[in-house]
Amino acid sequence: MSESDVTREGVKGARPGRDAPADDAAGHGRHRRRRGRGEQSMVPEARFSSYYGKPVLKRPTWKSVDIAGYLYLGGLAGGSSLLAAGAQATGRPALARTAKLGAAGAISASLVALVHDLGRPARFVNMLRVFKPTSPMSVGSWLLAGYAPLTVVAAATDVARRYRLLGAGATAGAAVLGPAVATYTAVLISDTAVPSWHEGYREMPFVFAGSGASAAAGLALAFVPAEQAGPAHRMAVLAAGLEMGAFQLMKRRMGLAAEPFEQGDAGRLLRAAELLTAGGTALAAVAGRRRGGRALAVAAGLALLSGSAALRFGVFHAGVASAEDPKYTVVPQRERLRTAGTD
Repeated sequence: MSESDVTREGVKGARPGRDAPADDAAGHGRHRRRRGRGEQSMVPEARFSSYYGKPVLKRPTWKSVDIAGYLYLGGLAGGSSLLAAGAQATGRPALARTAKLGAAGAISASLVALVHDLGRPARFVNMLRVFKPTSPMSVGSWLLAGYAPLTVVAAATDVARRYRLLGAGATAGAAVLGPAVATYTAVLISDTAVPSWHEGYREMPFVFAGSGASAAAGLALAFVPAEQAGPAHRMAVLAAGLEMGAFQLMKRRMGLAAEPFEQGDAGRLLRAAELLTAGGTALAAVAGRRRGGRALAVAAGLALLSGSAALRFGVFHAGVASAEDPKYTVVPQRERLRTAGTD
């Protein structure tokens, strides 16, 4: 290169900002080349990508079918136990039996999904070797270990029509633990560093409580005769209101971390969940007020079951998406630091 190659615009043929080697730009972060009246940085614009080729957060390694199914089935079981206790206390045997069988079947399938994700049953048993009140996983493991046998005893004694006193005690015990079973998974995922789960820790248990109760009501509406399904109709309306109201409040309070709930697979699942839950609730309300509404009740039940499942799978996929994009980790941290600096 000679002196004639240098002009006011720089070196002839050079492309500032594009031809500079990456390591040279990284080593001279403050070096700038004058261009006209302004200055052009030789450092590429910062992007939220990774640190030395590594993501900011490790992507959750949980299998989506296993863990999202585990979240859904636990909610269905917990809500069904509450419905079973109420039905038994008010003399609705068909509703009580359906709810008891639903709780026992759902929690059994939930445990199968959890163990399948863990790899072998011994890993679940190992979690019972200690009890740590500050660990949602430890508390949840013991909760499942106590709750699952109660649901099985309640269902078995009802089907066999024997040992009614034992069955009544098991039904009551399962109803006491049911709300915790339906919501502890919300605490479990919110206790992680995954942005779209952690930022929703205030409202997520209420979302899961409403979703679980909605699924339990849907199961009853689909399989219980209309003359005994009154509590299921009322539960469907109340549960859907809690689920959708808490979810909207959660998204408003989460700020940037709420974006994954509206994008990609998670966004499609959650929009479907909202439509199914709202539609199922409307059908349940109509079916409960007119004769011959059995077909409407079945449609309402299937819609509520599907809506609850779509919500759990949508929440799961939103969390995974937020962990993969460093933006949802870095930007909120910078905002908190900026806010703390101005206080």
